[in-house]
Amino acid sequence: MESKTNVMRILDKLKVPYAHYCYEGSGAVSGTEVAAVLGQNPAQVFKTLVTVAKSKQHYVFMLPAGKELDLKKAATSVHEKSVEMIKSKELLPTTGYIHGGCSPIGMKKAFPTVIDISASAFETIIFSAGKIGYQVEVSLAGLAKAVKFTLADITSCSVAFSLPQRRLSIIVPEKSTFF
Repeated sequence: MESKTNVMRILDKLKVPYAHYCYEGSGAVSGTEVAAVLGQNPAQVFKTLVTVAKSKQHYVFMLPAGKELDLKKAATSVHEKSVEMIKSKELLPTTGYIHGGCSPIGMKKAFPTVIDISASAFETIIFSAGKIGYQVEVSLAGLAKAVKFTLADITSCSVAFSLPQRRLSIIVPEKSTFF
């Protein structure tokens, strides 16, 4: 049996039901690779990103692994002028987690957290269990017992739509017979 992470222990203590997955040793690095290894919908597998605003306040954002964080939307969602990604070397001392194993549950300090609105389309979402190689699957209601969060549209459009340009020709008869 694989070991429990601090995230799992916190969920147990709060009596939050969850499923856990281990993909350690699979070679999966990105969230979309993790989703593939676990046989899960990549839109349901969320990554946890930590940002800092000009005000020096840190914010946590959770979004589908295959999506990009829209920094403008993210800043708007937390009523800041702008936010930027935290420097990698600051992640461990700020959150207690390393890159690739960052979870919204169990951080050193409770930071304001925003989850992409797309999460509401699923009964559960899957995210890091606080250690590389481990994920947990929790309902938003269950997650709300461990982390205070809001839902907002925080992702960039990943698909650019390009409509073909068409030239329309309108033919008007010389003598109109409409009247």
